[in-house]
Amino acid sequence: MTDLSHFDSNIASNPKNTIFGLPFTEADARLVILPVPWEVTVSAGSGTSRAGEHIFNASMQVDVFDEESGNAWKQGIYMRHPDRKVLMKSDYLRKEAELYINYISKGEEIEKNSFMCKSLKEINEGSANLNKWVYEQTSSLLREGKLVALLGGDHSVPLGYLKAIAEKYGEFGILQIDAHCDLRKAYENFDHSHGSIMFNALRDVPEITRLVQLGIRDYSEEEFNYIRNSNQRVVAYFDKDIKEKLFEGQPWRSIVDEIVSHLPDCVYVSFDVDGLDPKLCPNTGTPVNGGFEVEQVVYLIKKMIESGRKFIGFDLDEIAIGESNFDANVGARILWKLCNILVAANPLPLTRKEEECTTTL
Repeated sequence: MTDLSHFDSNIASNPKNTIFGLPFTEADARLVILPVPWEVTVSAGSGTSRAGEHIFNASMQVDVFDEESGNAWKQGIYMRHPDRKVLMKSDYLRKEAELYINYISKGEEIEKNSFMCKSLKEINEGSANLNKWVYEQTSSLLREGKLVALLGGDHSVPLGYLKAIAEKYGEFGILQIDAHCDLRKAYENFDHSHGSIMFNALRDVPEITRLVQLGIRDYSEEEFNYIRNSNQRVVAYFDKDIKEKLFEGQPWRSIVDEIVSHLPDCVYVSFDVDGLDPKLCPNTGTPVNGGFEVEQVVYLIKKMIESGRKFIGFDLDEIAIGESNFDANVGARILWKLCNILVAANPLPLTRKEEECTTTL
């Protein structure tokens, strides 16, 4: 266990420590944050592959006192360094993808261009390898008894983690915060597009019994029909419908109760920051007007846990970086809150001595 007796949260954070300036090692940490520096298939703005390092820097300004979670961070939060090989592969394939997207946007047929066919093949193979890497990393951490948070990168990155979660917990549901459904099949011919993550998850991970989507406000007819024909495996709360309920006087608490009622016993949270009002993360790749405040999402997750459901993991994605670094500032605070909530929601088993004390009392 890490000795916190000499840790002073009232002085400037030490960037030589782990994220938020905390003095934990990976071995001692209850929760490990795995950054995934990948943004190969983004279709608009870029920059999210370097979110991990920017959020790490911004985290030094986050006050670690968290009365609400009982200072759950004291059980240990650690972030790995972004893998440079993954980042370099992302940078290389991103350039290939940009050329490819520009080519098809002009109505050209890829079958007539051997270079574009080769690029598409490389991109799809690279994304498949990334999913395998994420699966291997997260599976190993889960076997060690760690709680795991995934930090993107674009929203394509959690597929491998979802497979690892399924192996550990069996059946579970996903609570998705997003402006988009991400239910497109091989969007832009990319097998593992950021716009296809939930399509792929529902196809490849049968343990996902329910996907509840919130804040959706930019979607295709194909995705709308997918939801309608999913036999309630997908439940979507469109942003306009939520807003109309609020405008007509329905309290957020009652809307939350209805949302939570659709979730199964174990819940994974997939948080794309474009689900928020874009004033909070204006540089995210595909911002859409509308969306949530951070406090609304945090309240929802807290009520989900209070309902008796088990919070088993999360990913946080699509945080891109602008000139002001404001997105990283907001992202660091969202990450801090979610990490503390996840740790607090998964209490460690009592030791024999603690059990004896509890029995005596």
